Amino acid sequence: MKIVIADDEPLARDLLRALLEELPDIEVVGEGEDGTDAIALVREHRPDLVFLDIDMPHCNGIQAAIELAGDGVEVIFVTAHEEHAIDAFEIGAIDYVLKPVRRPRLAKAMERARLRHGARAEPPPSEPAPGPSRPTDEAFWVPVLRGTARVAIADILRVEAAGDHVYLHTAQRAYLYRITMGDLEKRLHRSGLVRIHRSAFIRTERVIGTARRGKVLALSLADGAEVVVGPNYRTAVLEAIAASA
Repeated sequence: MKIVIADDEPLARDLLRALLEELPDIEVVGEGEDGTDAIALVREHRPDLVFLDIDMPHCNGIQAAIELAGDGVEVIFVTAHEEHAIDAFEIGAIDYVLKPVRRPRLAKAMERARLRHGARAEPPPSEPAPGPSRPTDEAFWVPVLRGTARVAIADILRVEAAGDHVYLHTAQRAYLYRITMGDLEKRLHRSGLVRIHRSAFIRTERVIGTARRGKVLALSLADGAEVVVGPNYRTAVLEAIAASA
């Protein structure tokens, strides 16, 4: 996996690079001091993943991520401020990692990155129109490398947005599927999946813990993922969690 790092603190860059280089199949192909550097490095090296500090001069990490939205690179934010978590997930980042970066937390973020990278690596063929034997209200027919796979809605544990696609996470793997979040919400009506912010749905029975960090509400899921609840969804999500207990 090719990676670019952007952070205005040299020591933070050095630590992150050292921790990443302990992991297998990682190549750090570029480092920059701000979002402008990050954009240039991504377009020069075409990495799979970019780590962006949020508070950087000239062009911050959020601005850089928005600028790179069409470049096909995945983003993990690195920040000292938990209140940025909602911003990170709203624009489709894989994860946010708090400073100082710790090995276990970085390993978890990289697991999510590899999962998303693996799903993206399967180029979708042209998607066939569903026939009468394909009940689209109960399942998605997802293009995969050698045809299509039926992903039952009942098997979907959570969903996360990725640009104009979504990742449908099941117990076995994640599937990349082209659909808007608005259309997806209609398909998932009464499915048991609950929208927790503009970019994600979860099954509330998969929640194993909650944590309040200032204004941020984070949920720990049974598969090890941590997701952030958007402010406009907080009341409804907490009620749904209580109802599923």
